[in-house]
Amino acid sequence: ECILSGIMSVNGKKVLHMDRNSYYGGESASITPLEDLYKRFNLPGTPPESMGRGRDWNVDLIPKFLMANGQLVKMLLYTEVTRYLDFKVIEGSFVYKGGRIYKVPSTEAEALASSLMGLFEKRRFRKFLVYVANFDENDPRTFEGVDPKKTTMRDVYKKFDLGQDVIDFTGHALALYRTDDYLDQPCQETINRIKLYSESLARYGKSPYLYPLYGLGELPQGFARLSAIYGGTYMLNKPIEEIVIENGKVVGVKSEGEVARCKQLICDPSYVSDRVTKVGQVIRVICILSHPIKNTNDANSCQIIIPQNQVNRKSDIYVCMISSAHNVAAQGKYIAIASTTVETAEPEKEIKPALDLLEPIEQKFVSISDLFAPTDLGTESQIFISRTYDATTHFETTCDDIKDIYKRMMGSEFDFEEMKRKKNDIYGEEEQQ
Repeated sequence: ECILSGIMSVNGKKVLHMDRNSYYGGESASITPLEDLYKRFNLPGTPPESMGRGRDWNVDLIPKFLMANGQLVKMLLYTEVTRYLDFKVIEGSFVYKGGRIYKVPSTEAEALASSLMGLFEKRRFRKFLVYVANFDENDPRTFEGVDPKKTTMRDVYKKFDLGQDVIDFTGHALALYRTDDYLDQPCQETINRIKLYSESLARYGKSPYLYPLYGLGELPQGFARLSAIYGGTYMLNKPIEEIVIENGKVVGVKSEGEVARCKQLICDPSYVSDRVTKVGQVIRVICILSHPIKNTNDANSCQIIIPQNQVNRKSDIYVCMISSAHNVAAQGKYIAIASTTVETAEPEKEIKPALDLLEPIEQKFVSISDLFAPTDLGTESQIFISRTYDATTHFETTCDDIKDIYKRMMGSEFDFEEMKRKKNDIYGEEEQQ
């Protein structure tokens, strides 16, 4: 919602942004001080002294990293919201195999040295990576007999004779799929995802992920600031009493007895329970640690992916870890957040393989959230509803949703270049340099 308010303001729309909370970002806020996190999860008492100063903490409710070459970074660069934020590269990405974690090879040299694969497997994997790097969907000479719109990914793996373990980490740690459904779909999307991963890696070398100093809560604030520069109005702590509808179409929002009139409305599912449907659940466990995660070479930040069939599941389990190095925790403290899509009646049991990797855990905060999707596309009502954040640990699915809402509202595709031109009209070319 914050990103869309920024984009719509740049597009010359008159934007009023209301939030019933006292902070920006709703579901994806970072909670500070630590005392507030204890309150939020109804934990008795206050944080122990060993946790340091409460205001040194900024704890994300929904953990996600940014792909260095991904859509959100592009949105940040084009809108220049980057001037309000500082990013650090996440130190490594790890994958779980047979009860242990291994670094996901991030260079050819690492791939050749990695204990994830045997010698011949490495050569075949390298060949596959070279193929992916050269693959260009507009140049059939790069296809080598593969039809990107017809050949399944399963067949592409077969073509390079890759074994199950390599398929696991390629599909889940590089292409970042949550399930194995992609194997029987046309390979174009998967190849593009692996390309995105490699290109993101190439930018910084340690991992393809970035994370903002002071936590993810900085992102919505940056876009709120963008909206304000273009004349948008922001109201926090503003209770929403009613969405006013006439003849099936939204005409305003009632708050504290007054109606703010509007032609279009964007909101998250929590404001319109009658226009959304539950599509699943996510469990997230925020863990506070006093040590880096074992076998990560003492990294101060990392991602761990547990591919589903390593633990007999349908969907992957993710761990995001950040620390005092990112100004989100007290000195010497680490925050690890495990998340996965719920599949059984005992979600806490499902996430145990991740928590076992984090022991000893000083404090845990467990949340189980319902996932909602809009039942109403907004064409009639002009109410545009976002989807609940999923279990993935990057913003690509969120950006797809933003582009989808944009298209439904404006009737045209979201175009980065167009935004650039609009900004030039307002600021003039000189200012941009």
